[in-house]
Amino acid sequence: MQLWNFSTAAYLQQDKQDGWCQALNSIGIDDVSIVPGQQFFGIAAAITSPGDTDYAYLSSRAQAFTIPRMVASKAMVLLLIEGRATCTLSGHEPIAMLSGDFLFGAPRKPVRMHFEDDVRALLLRVPRNLLTPQMLAPIPEVPQLISGESALAEVFSDMLVSLSSRLGAIEASQFQTIETVLAEFVSANLLNEGNVTMLGGISGRRAGLLHRISQTIERRLMEPELGLSDIAQEYGMSVRNVQKLFEAFDKTFSTYVRSRRLEHCRDDLASPLCEQLSISEICYRWGFTDPAYFSRTFRDEFGVSPRDYRKSPHLYTREEPSGRTRLRGKPASVDGDRQEEALGHNIEDIEKQFAQLEGQPPAEHHLAISSETVHWGYFSRFLKPALYIRSGDYVTIETLTHHAYDDYDRMIAGDPGAEDVFHWTAERKAVDRRGAGPMDASACGRGAGEGFGVHICTGPVAVAGARPGDILEVRILSTEPRPCRNPEFDGSAFGSNAAAFWGFHYQHMLTEPREREVITIYELDRDSGGRRARAVYNYRWTPQTDPFGVVHPRIDYPGVPVDHSTVLKNFGILKDIEIPVRPHFGVIGLAPNHGGLVDSVPPSSFGGNLDNWRLGAGSVVYLPVAVPGALLSVGDPHACQGDGEACGTAIECSLTGRFQIILHKRTQIQGRALANINYPLIETAEEWVISGFSHPNYLEELGRNAQSDIYRKSSIDHAMRDAFRKVRRFLMGTFGLSEDEAISLISVGVDFGITQVADGNWGVHAIVRKDMFAPDKRILAG
Repeated sequence: MQLWNFSTAAYLQQDKQDGWCQALNSIGIDDVSIVPGQQFFGIAAAITSPGDTDYAYLSSRAQAFTIPRMVASKAMVLLLIEGRATCTLSGHEPIAMLSGDFLFGAPRKPVRMHFEDDVRALLLRVPRNLLTPQMLAPIPEVPQLISGESALAEVFSDMLVSLSSRLGAIEASQFQTIETVLAEFVSANLLNEGNVTMLGGISGRRAGLLHRISQTIERRLMEPELGLSDIAQEYGMSVRNVQKLFEAFDKTFSTYVRSRRLEHCRDDLASPLCEQLSISEICYRWGFTDPAYFSRTFRDEFGVSPRDYRKSPHLYTREEPSGRTRLRGKPASVDGDRQEEALGHNIEDIEKQFAQLEGQPPAEHHLAISSETVHWGYFSRFLKPALYIRSGDYVTIETLTHHAYDDYDRMIAGDPGAEDVFHWTAERKAVDRRGAGPMDASACGRGAGEGFGVHICTGPVAVAGARPGDILEVRILSTEPRPCRNPEFDGSAFGSNAAAFWGFHYQHMLTEPREREVITIYELDRDSGGRRARAVYNYRWTPQTDPFGVVHPRIDYPGVPVDHSTVLKNFGILKDIEIPVRPHFGVIGLAPNHGGLVDSVPPSSFGGNLDNWRLGAGSVVYLPVAVPGALLSVGDPHACQGDGEACGTAIECSLTGRFQIILHKRTQIQGRALANINYPLIETAEEWVISGFSHPNYLEELGRNAQSDIYRKSSIDHAMRDAFRKVRRFLMGTFGLSEDEAISLISVGVDFGITQVADGNWGVHAIVRKDMFAPDKRILAG
């Protein structure tokens, strides 16, 4: 369920009207004719709910357009939020509409809408099966006007206006409530205002009576013995007269009651709120007394048994329009805590290794890249350490970008370490697990680990004496690009930028084909000593078949070999443009205190995929320790990245870094600034950078389905709030400021920036300049 939106603000003035026409065509609105002589603007948004209702909101100048005839399975509801309009249907009288009016029907001919003024409108295309249980009468083929003057219409209009401004924020399960209310509203208003012929000859008081009777039936559906005589007695009518009301619509009382009970049972079978109820319990709940009879009638009504319907994708688990399940993030149906392989260590193993380091002076270590020293796409507290060190030790760590196979010749060929990690043939895959998903690829069928996490992480590095509550200081002393070992490009270094489906840009493309992923290969310029990057070429991703025979239509699994004979390379791009290089590590993190494997993409309190370009040479990051040994991993190396990482990636470029690791014991930092740190804190020579996230500790906050929900529940608002709270606490705790002092200083002296909108758990950082404070106040760890 993805929001599509459009604004002419993205276009040059001369292109705005053409862009608007194309945008409306893409959401099923044709023959757009714009009234000339205006400074044109247009804003539109559209989304399809899990219940298959299409919502389209638009705000623009005076114009006309055509709504094509409804498909057999849909009906139309149009709310005119602002403006005046006329609806015309061939062979029928025009319908005049004012602000607040509704139009409803399932026209079998195109409907022409003429908007006389600036217009705001919400168009819904609603499944008939959502409306018919409430309607009694057939859905009209000639659109019916529902006046906006009634109190009920005003209330419902206000709800839809609010909805139109929040289409992208409504959760899947919440659409069901909205659409249930929609069906009730349409039914109630048509019974009061609808065409008499359409209502089976019923009008006035009898129409209102029928509506009240249907509401009484709805309220008493759970009563197994509910009969026609009960309703007749409650309303002081004869049984025959009640039955006549239903016969006007070719229904009997009993068939109407049965269909309403079946609809409620179907909703419960689909609802996660009723997972604990058996099918028989749901059957009894809605007034059925015989489960076998219920199963037969359910199959007759819906063409599937209750058991099979419950197993199938439904309102809450609808697949993406492409037919694939969600492309990023672990589906809620996958057991996030299942440990599928022995990762191989316990605290006793670590302590034995640490005992061998006792009494040794600070040492230099080198952690080379190989298939034995990396874990791909996940963190885990159960990983066997690749290296054991003491506080104060120096470590040189080699890292690889997971995008290296975007250009094998420039980023893998001739490099023994890279060739080992990326080795993948029909017979053998050197690093099989790539992501935190199931090894048997039973969730999406992409490959072991399913790509629920993508980064090649070197490590973990276990630190002697580290315990939960301590702080690990990671000093980044230097970074060096990993040079190409292919003789054809010897001495150069290369990186890849993927404008991918998870990027912020993906739903906001201007040119066709709008759903495209583009790889751009960059070279670090040797003439500048690697301080600047230039684009070499780009190409559009085409479906790639991996060595195991799985087709990847999108960039949905890391390390898939790209067959360059299937892509068209465009050279000479970004001419005369050089990008200043600022090498850094996107991933620096400790193992989270979590029972299962953790997707490497969303950052959190343990660090991880921070994607902040300030994590380069000369900077420090402080990380709270959550598990014994800390278990530090480094990866996702970047040549450069802008704040926001808008297209989903940076210049992904393999790097080698030299680090010094300092452990600050909890008992030693009591009463000092570091004692208040429970999040990743970056320090540079001039600044402290506080990391805020949509969900500061999402694994705890979001519960069992956290690794799925984090991709749906992130927002910049939440991340900004978290960054504000953290920087306020930092200023009050570190410098002894009062809350009022801290708030004033934040507003006049602290810069907030968007770290990334690509990693599930979106980030906002707060930058506190050190030069605002006295020199003796600028040292955190001293």
